Amino acid sequence: MLYRENGQFKTSYRADQAVFPVAQDRIAIAALLLLAAVVVPLAAPEYLFRAILIPFLILSLAALGLNILVGYCGQISLGTGAFMAVGAYAAYNFQARIEGMPLIASLLLGGLSATVVGVLFGIPSLRIKGLYLAVATLAAQFFVDWACLRLPWVTNNSSSGSVSVAGLEVLGMPIESPVAKYLFCLGFLVVFALLAKNLVRGAIGREWMAIRDMDVAAAVIGIRPVYAKLSAFAVSSFIVGVAGALWAFVHLGSWEPAAFNVDRSFQLLFMVIIGGLGSIMGSFFGAAFIVVLPIVLDSLPYWFGIPIDTALASHLTFMIFGALIVFFLIVEPHGIARLWSTAKEKLRLWPFPH
Repeated sequence: MLYRENGQFKTSYRADQAVFPVAQDRIAIAALLLLAAVVVPLAAPEYLFRAILIPFLILSLAALGLNILVGYCGQISLGTGAFMAVGAYAAYNFQARIEGMPLIASLLLGGLSATVVGVLFGIPSLRIKGLYLAVATLAAQFFVDWACLRLPWVTNNSSSGSVSVAGLEVLGMPIESPVAKYLFCLGFLVVFALLAKNLVRGAIGREWMAIRDMDVAAAVIGIRPVYAKLSAFAVSSFIVGVAGALWAFVHLGSWEPAAFNVDRSFQLLFMVIIGGLGSIMGSFFGAAFIVVLPIVLDSLPYWFGIPIDTALASHLTFMIFGALIVFFLIVEPHGIARLWSTAKEKLRLWPFPH
């Protein structure tokens, strides 16, 4: 009975086009942000920040960028890990080679570098689609892996390809403690989620969805496929590049190309599919599913006092995790976001059966 729109009349175009037109949604989002920004930093232990919250925020940002390309524009990509690597190594080079470069500027420039690479590898999407495009984007993964290992300039002449950063600070405030890193990543995620939400609601978002549904029909009604597809690759690669820079700078601190291998690309694609294609909220659901579930499965035997070998527990985790992914895709192929949307619609009509 609480989730109803009765009496919520729109008296202006601005109110009608609000991001959250239902008052209960606005209250829930405000409460969630207050919980995330105030309560969690005060109450959560250090392990929760390092193992769950910070990876969840960064991977949610990466999944958000990938969802724009795959979910909203319908362009399959298996090179997300490569674009994350470009953002990480580009930000590292800006930070290491330019004296006094601000941290946020380095992260954003890393995202712009990933945009250039993403558009370059997005050019084949103008001619090919489907699995052929997936293979073309997979080539970006192998090319970037090779470049990070074989081009000394990329790693600042590090023979192993491993680089590190230290002494992160913003406006004189150090970003060293788990709480500071968490709030820093949370700020990036909130800003980019809001920007992405407004993009997909606007004209460019409608162009992406028209290309996704039927590119020939979209071209007939005046949408330029070249502009729509390359803009989707550009926006997606920028967000993914910033996420890669955050993953390297904030979460890892020291990293090598293996941190952004093809497994990372598949992990992010699973997040988008499980969370819900074409849904901003689905990116968060998918990241939570991928990040939290393996930790819970690893801990279950110890919670119930079941003696089990460590190696066997690790293998069982992968098996159960894979089985749950397959089961979930069979039960709800449109992702967790679809379940969330269905639940909201039922709440609006409850207790009426229709």
